[in-house]
Amino acid sequence: MSSIQMPTAFEPLKDYFVDAPNPILTKHTIQIVLMREALDYAIFRTEETREINKVLTPVSMKKANEQMERVAFLASKQKAVESRELASLLRTVAAEQGVEVHECWLKDHLCMQCPRCVLFGGTNASSYLTGQNAANIKHRIAYSTAFSLAEYHEVEEAITFNAVSEQDVKTGQVLNVRNVVRPATLFPSIVSFQSVTWKEFLLALKAILGTHRYGAETRIGGDMRNTIFGIVAGWEEIITSLEFTLELYDRQRDGITSETVIKLLESYKEGAAHKEKVKVLSVSEVEKLMEAIRDFNIEKKFIEAAYKEAEDYRSKQGEKIKSRPKKSSK
Repeated sequence: MSSIQMPTAFEPLKDYFVDAPNPILTKHTIQIVLMREALDYAIFRTEETREINKVLTPVSMKKANEQMERVAFLASKQKAVESRELASLLRTVAAEQGVEVHECWLKDHLCMQCPRCVLFGGTNASSYLTGQNAANIKHRIAYSTAFSLAEYHEVEEAITFNAVSEQDVKTGQVLNVRNVVRPATLFPSIVSFQSVTWKEFLLALKAILGTHRYGAETRIGGDMRNTIFGIVAGWEEIITSLEFTLELYDRQRDGITSETVIKLLESYKEGAAHKEKVKVLSVSEVEKLMEAIRDFNIEKKFIEAAYKEAEDYRSKQGEKIKSRPKKSSK
């Protein structure tokens, strides 16, 4: 048991954290309810086509029989960026604090024994190299596709860019056309955690709040801001990103506030299989928890404890760890 003190603002969730990461999962689930807002032109598309990802959904809960085309912000695109952000955060803190850690990067060099690996999950690359069935890690953080609050045609735009001569600064031929999502587009989103420690929860939320570029061509766009509006815990996932979007569509004229989201979560609590186990954090509890996360300074003792818990996870899994050489932080 770590001697590092959990912030008091985390107390409302204490019954939903586990003491240490474990391959055998419990029902303890925490969902964060957030809004992803585009602050620049963004490109959300598949690898095979230059078209923006879009999908038909019901217009709203009240207009469930009518369909609307929405931009789809795929779960895989959210997870990949935030997973890399957590890995970068861990490397940066370890170097700053003088802690030696295993080299780890996506996708073929996962160390399988760091906080990122044991939370986001991973496939052991040595299985392909040695032919042996090495143990993999199941994720304990789950994403789902986020859908634009507004209709596709309201937020999509085609931008043409041209070649410009350095000599006379004149516009030349058209080089390409980019289909982009306009700034100020909102994507209601849910991220779910299962059987996580308070340390993992804190690190993941710091990574989510610290991620600011998504989609393709992030060197010239893709700025976004993630704002957490609510947190709900229980023995199950009580709401999905699509439900959240459809509910907010009916409420957006009155403004989307934390109070609106909390009332919505309370209503979904009524339909939970384990209703008595569901806890919806109040607006003040969410604000205090977010303030505690922003103010928490990740120091050497914390990062060493997080890595130790990750390595212990692999021992519990029965995996004989063949440690790769640790990369010196100096």
